[in-house]
Amino acid sequence: MSRDAGRHRRAAALMFCAGLLWSIAGVFTRHIEQAPRWEATFWRSFFCAMAMILILAVLHRRQAADEVLRLGRAGLASGALWAVMFTGFMLALTQTSTANTLILTSISPLTASLFAWLLLGERVPARTWLLIGVAFAGILVMFGGEAGGGRMSGNLIALSVPLAAGLNFVLMRKSGARVNLIPAVLVGGILSALATLPLAWPFLATPRDLATLALLGALQLALPCALAVVAARRLSPTEVALIGLTENVFGPLWAWIGAGEVPGGHALFGGALVLAALVMQALAAGSGRARPT
Repeated sequence: MSRDAGRHRRAAALMFCAGLLWSIAGVFTRHIEQAPRWEATFWRSFFCAMAMILILAVLHRRQAADEVLRLGRAGLASGALWAVMFTGFMLALTQTSTANTLILTSISPLTASLFAWLLLGERVPARTWLLIGVAFAGILVMFGGEAGGGRMSGNLIALSVPLAAGLNFVLMRKSGARVNLIPAVLVGGILSALATLPLAWPFLATPRDLATLALLGALQLALPCALAVVAARRLSPTEVALIGLTENVFGPLWAWIGAGEVPGGHALFGGALVLAALVMQALAAGSGRARPT
């Protein structure tokens, strides 16, 4: 296996881990006792920013502040897109069903491919389009029985997430080689917290709520987003988004284990389709990097 192929495979593994960590959002959100949606969104973003400060301190030590200051326009744009994703996903979870949220956010491979084609001139292989179709079909099977149960406002908010994600994956691909975009996750957490703070007051969260939201901010946002930034240096935007669908597969599993939401046969069958697409993508990734035209 060539050095490039090995690096590509490690990047795919990092992105898979990021998707696993992202997938815990739904089950932990269901255990929030009384924090309203705006306050829950604020605290999750706040704790994400605090965790990112620690991550940057570990990675860069005394140069951590310099890394943030060197972000430039690309980094600030990425931070703004992270903020949209952080805020939109949490609000969507509280205003429409988890099924609707996951269906709508799962189109990020399609938006990433579209933006990569429009902005980077990358050719998306037919195989990748096929796997995107298989994965998306699987998610529709998983949640198709509940797709009509959400409210329109929550559905529209959820749509902001894949649009911002697609643009962000393309930006990370384009600028990640010359700009360290890990600090952009910190910017995203700060912007999201500042935007939701006025609507979060007065605070009603219980100590258990704060502990839950601190866990989400650190392990469900900060760490996996940092892993995704690193993975995006070696993966195409489409691959980042497709492997990130791990979140949509394992989210219902954690809800089953941690919140007693037993998946039906449609969820099991749909999840198997998505897992098959992810496995095929991982095997294809091992043969070498996707080449842009």
